[in-house]
Amino acid sequence: MKLPINQIICGDNVETLRGFPADSIDLTVTSPPYDNLRTYDGHSWDFEGVAQQLWRVTKPGGVVVWVVADATINCSETGTSFRQALRFMEIGFRLHDTMIYEKVNTGGARGSNAAYWQAFEFMFVFTSGAPKTTNLIEDRQNAKGKKVYTGGGGRNADGTITATARIASAEYGRRTNVWRISTADIGGLHPASFPEKLSRDHILSWSNEGDTVLDPFSGSGTTAKMAKLMGRSYIGIEVNPEYCEIAEERLRQGVLF
Repeated sequence: MKLPINQIICGDNVETLRGFPADSIDLTVTSPPYDNLRTYDGHSWDFEGVAQQLWRVTKPGGVVVWVVADATINCSETGTSFRQALRFMEIGFRLHDTMIYEKVNTGGARGSNAAYWQAFEFMFVFTSGAPKTTNLIEDRQNAKGKKVYTGGGGRNADGTITATARIASAEYGRRTNVWRISTADIGGLHPASFPEKLSRDHILSWSNEGDTVLDPFSGSGTTAKMAKLMGRSYIGIEVNPEYCEIAEERLRQGVLF
């Protein structure tokens, strides 16, 4: 099967991925349904099948960003996120980074009232071997960035020292692996839409223009939209026909919402 570039495919993600050529995807940015936290009109999904197919279709040096959290049942978190991360590694992926998506405007606890409010999700960054692309974003202002200080210098013939002005460091350095991002709101069109900034920044970090970006849980199409805006090719797979239509409409807009 020829790779279906720049399409939203409405269907089962495992069956669709089986038709993709091996080593054909540069980057996957996705967020699967978390345990039983949300029901998508009764649709179920096959974690093992998705993980195996992502291993097969990801290029050497390619990246999979897996955004996931856990349900809390009987006052105990399920730990599904950790089990999934370990399974990806057993299949062959490297765990390149365990990142945190901190929800700036979270509404409160999703789990037990006896625990602290849960305000984050994991962003596991898996790689097929060493990552071929690392465009690390540098937007964290350094404490001493661009500040001039005096010190050192040469000793004069009379024994005095002439101070030398120096720059302490660059004004901005690479950000940490904790990203504080506001949760998404696309007018209620999807119950768990991706924040555009989260998707965009991962696309910028782990791919280059012209690369192919996949989302096998496409939902309302945010990853596809941001890939398109960032000059990448996109492929979205979504089982729910209603969400497929929403994604297609978002991609057709002259000004994407």
